[in-house]
Amino acid sequence: MKKILVIQGHPDPFAEHYCHALAKAFSEGVQEVGHELNIIEVAKLNFPLIHSQDEFENTSPPEDIVNAQSLIRASEHIAIFFPLWLGTMPAHFKGFLEQVFRPNFGFDMSDPEKMPKKLLKGKSAHIFVTMGMPALMYKRYFGAHGMKNLEHNIFKFSGIKPVEFSYIGMVESKNKKKREKWLTKARSFGQAGG
Repeated sequence: MKKILVIQGHPDPFAEHYCHALAKAFSEGVQEVGHELNIIEVAKLNFPLIHSQDEFENTSPPEDIVNAQSLIRASEHIAIFFPLWLGTMPAHFKGFLEQVFRPNFGFDMSDPEKMPKKLLKGKSAHIFVTMGMPALMYKRYFGAHGMKNLEHNIFKFSGIKPVEFSYIGMVESKNKKKREKWLTKARSFGQAGG
């Protein structure tokens, strides 16, 4: 059995969105087969944005971020859910990642003569991204450009791999049958441990 962490990255803490339904289906699949489950709801955490390199490198993260870091360290697989906004992740979720992935959490930069040491090896990730445009258009025409930074400069740089993506397009216009199909897929990913 795996230790699985679900990170809900939708910035709206009040309404239920399709991202929430997908994360719930995934989480239910995780629990159905006995995997260990933890959940972080980013919109409900208390943290400021980082405004300088000095702040990023030399200040202590807030308590909610320290707790999130602890859950990430303890996990074997991370499932992340967020909507595509202006071609990339919402700013609030990016701010969360900037707080979490400080030096000496995801990578050790103590020796400036060497490449940073990856501190999160042995973990994998699956990122579920909802969007208004067709998923194929985002992948082919736009090259899924907003996700390359997340995959290569944050996760793989920290040692998290493989990193898989599920792009769920046309969410506003999807009929109930198509929405249910994706919820079933999310549940099966949870049952499979990622």
